[in-house]
Amino acid sequence: MSDRAMQEPTLLLLTALADEPRHGYAIAREVEKISDGRVTMRTGTLYGGLERLLNEGLIEVHAEEVVDSRLRRTYTLTAAGRESLAAEVRRIAATAREATRRLGVQGKPATA
Repeated sequence: MSDRAMQEPTLLLLTALADEPRHGYAIAREVEKISDGRVTMRTGTLYGGLERLLNEGLIEVHAEEVVDSRLRRTYTLTAAGRESLAAEVRRIAATAREATRRLGVQGKPATA
């Protein structure tokens, strides 16, 4: 595991798989939902990212089935993927707490 911050696409993909296994299209929709519509993953980016995460051992193929004559893979987090995501969540939370403290905005609405 790296001390480096996780890239946003990796964070979003792992988060999309944190609660249940999903196939590619469902992962893409989940990423959109998690990012409040800010991030839309194109097919090449999505499957390239999934392949990289498979190679890194952060996700694995949960199931494969043929749907409309096409192979559909469902992906899930591995234990290493879950720990990597948890570590990133802790890092982000610590940074957010410190930013909040420095801004003096605890419990106050943000102003422009």
